[in-house]
Amino acid sequence: MNTDNINTEKIKVPTMAEYMAQGKKPEVLFWVGCAGSFDDRAKKITKAFIKLLTKAKVDYAVLGTEESCTGDPAKRSGNEFLFQMQAAMNIEVLNGYEVKKIVTACPHCFNTIKNEYPELGGNYEVVHHTQFLKSLMEEGRLRVEGGKFKGKRITFHDPCYLGRANNEYEAPRDLLRKLEVELLEMRKCKSQGLCCGAGGGQMFKEPEKGNKDVNVLRTEQALETKPEAIAAGCPFCNTMMTDGVKNKNKENEVEVLDVAEMIAQAQDL
Repeated sequence: MNTDNINTEKIKVPTMAEYMAQGKKPEVLFWVGCAGSFDDRAKKITKAFIKLLTKAKVDYAVLGTEESCTGDPAKRSGNEFLFQMQAAMNIEVLNGYEVKKIVTACPHCFNTIKNEYPELGGNYEVVHHTQFLKSLMEEGRLRVEGGKFKGKRITFHDPCYLGRANNEYEAPRDLLRKLEVELLEMRKCKSQGLCCGAGGGQMFKEPEKGNKDVNVLRTEQALETKPEAIAAGCPFCNTMMTDGVKNKNKENEVEVLDVAEMIAQAQDL
């Protein structure tokens, strides 16, 4: 298959059930997540990541219709019972396939499966997609050069569940440096980073009354760096920052892109 300018519509994404039927196991399970499956904007991130997996010739599979919500929104909003039900269902499926390694583009899924599934019987090696892409580059399976983002002013917004919750700040920044961008840090970044406003189940409800919405405040901090694009590593953050940019009427000047999308675009995939 010619991987230059990969058409995702033509990529056959294999399922774990298909692998099982052939008596094979993939190198990694790609956990798509609710946002990556159903949200029109986040689907683009999923497609970009799949293009990169295909380009790097990664042997991967998805659960398809057997994948359910990890239970993160239920747990964060206080419904522990629902969370445990959702988690138990997923763990049963994952253990049934003897899954060892999981990669996901959603820090909420990443944090929940990595840190909260073990006590319920789900023990896996879980990596965020930026960590996985970085490892592919270190192994020489994926090459990235500047391309269209070379020299562009980019600021990176740290997702709470990747950064402060799991202490991963460098993988996404390393990828951006590979793109040879001018990386600009917001005054609140890394361990001091500010939430996009979607955590704790807030993604699915209107914010409480206050002086200013959190996503608008965070977008203002991003715009202070005068970026040409805001890089994100989470579908929730992507939505909140995009809404913030629209609130400031800057959508024609500042793009909000997932790191995986930027790499795929730089590769002209």
